[in-house]
Amino acid sequence: MKFMSASAPLLPIHPERSEYWEHRYQVGDTRWDKGEPAPGLVDFLQTHPELPKGRVLVPGCGTGHDLLPWARAGFDVTGLDFAPSAVARAQQRLQQAGCSGQVLCLNFLRANPVQLFDWVFEHTLYCAIRPDDRSLYFQAVLRWLKPHGYFLAIHYLIPNDGPEPPYGTTVEEVLSRFQPHFELIQHWIPRSYPNRAGLERMFWWRRRN
Repeated sequence: MKFMSASAPLLPIHPERSEYWEHRYQVGDTRWDKGEPAPGLVDFLQTHPELPKGRVLVPGCGTGHDLLPWARAGFDVTGLDFAPSAVARAQQRLQQAGCSGQVLCLNFLRANPVQLFDWVFEHTLYCAIRPDDRSLYFQAVLRWLKPHGYFLAIHYLIPNDGPEPPYGTTVEEVLSRFQPHFELIQHWIPRSYPNRAGLERMFWWRRRN
């Protein structure tokens, strides 16, 4: 899952800026987009039909694949991305699938919440954020999520070995960052895309207050 390609014009690596990601969409260099929802999310929702329905936020939703399983399971979905091309494609994907929901062009890390959510679902956003900026991510989850709401995350456990996304993490880092404010319900190795098998970890948290 590399976000640059030899065929794409080189840009300064500023993943905190929307222009960086918009360029990736404009030139078609979106190799993180597998054309389908995260297998771990699909399995989670199928395994837990008893989950309380409510509003779910998918920040960094890209072209919206992960919005569909939530919508089809009966949740009120909102996607966020700050690349306009991604937002347009995600909204179109919802419409073509006959699913209700909205997709907003906002920076999850810095925007004020439009509302509070019962669920926040993470997939390929944390690994796109520079490690030095991850405190902004943690603060954003707290800002957008209701007290006692659920945070479901799929993290990419690879080394931080390059100047560009994806930036890796470890189980220890995730636990140390989130445990002070979240109760860990469960974590496990999910079913993944073939090239990520064994490299992802799924965490299910509940906000303490």
